[in-house]
Amino acid sequence: MKKALITGITGQDGSYLAEFLLNKGYKVYGTVRRLSTPNIENIRHIQDKVELLSADLLDQTSLTEAVESAQPDEVYNLAAQSFVKTSFDQPVLTGEFTGIGVTRVLEALRNVNPKIKLYQASSSEMFGKVTETPQRETTRFHPRSPYGVAKVYGHYITLNYRESYNMFACSGILFNHESPRRGIEFVTRKITNAVARIKLGKQKKLELGDMHPKRDWGFAGDYVEAMWLILQQDKADDYVIGTGENHSVKEFVELAFAHVGIKNWEDYVISNSPRHMRPAEVDYLIADCSKAKKSLKWEPKTSFKELVTMMVDSDLEREEKQ
Repeated sequence: MKKALITGITGQDGSYLAEFLLNKGYKVYGTVRRLSTPNIENIRHIQDKVELLSADLLDQTSLTEAVESAQPDEVYNLAAQSFVKTSFDQPVLTGEFTGIGVTRVLEALRNVNPKIKLYQASSSEMFGKVTETPQRETTRFHPRSPYGVAKVYGHYITLNYRESYNMFACSGILFNHESPRRGIEFVTRKITNAVARIKLGKQKKLELGDMHPKRDWGFAGDYVEAMWLILQQDKADDYVIGTGENHSVKEFVELAFAHVGIKNWEDYVISNSPRHMRPAEVDYLIADCSKAKKSLKWEPKTSFKELVTMMVDSDLEREEKQ
């Protein structure tokens, strides 16, 4: 039985990946930070099938002990401070978690067993102010947030350990991927939750920042398969993962409202709210995932419309229960 250790198992990606690996017959371990009330909502349905270990990306000893305890074949480093807006408010903490934290994971593997395979969660936010369209593995990085900068560090330190110590350490440069398990602070989930509440008469307005930026949006449940496939290759390498199409925040809003039968969505939306604007915005992201399609034989299965519909329906169900 193969064993995998997932940092950030309670998050959106970690929970979908845990499900995926369990279905593949893996023994799954996950790290959780020691909190007074741990947030395990996303993995409650599989809690008895995974083994949780206490570890923190800020603490080298705890990471090394978690790897020592699990003795995994594969490690998926999905933990991070991943909200871009927060990275402007807490840039140093973001750098510690999202950047230096990757080095701590790599050091844990190098010291316990350098043959353990590592998947590092890189991000399309590294491209930032894009220098070419669409963005591929060789596109130059120009991050526009402390989060993006920290992810660039994590990406390159993974490459450095691969080249320096011959470790099987890979990065997946994932474009935006969403789901009903997305945190409520992220724009997609904020939209779908608000649309559900407005439909049910629980909320009057949806307040957003700039609605023009375009993103390559996919379903997180599809993307975890790509993470796994990256570690099943003969040679360690990095891959861009996305859908190859992009849509604006405005399009997301229109689709979400239309799904619940509200056509005059403008009556409910306040845009360009100063408190939701970033100091520097990323305007246009779209993936060239031809390398992943060719080498991994991976393709996204869920369309943009299906993704929006799935998220709205989930939030409607959740709000109706409350």
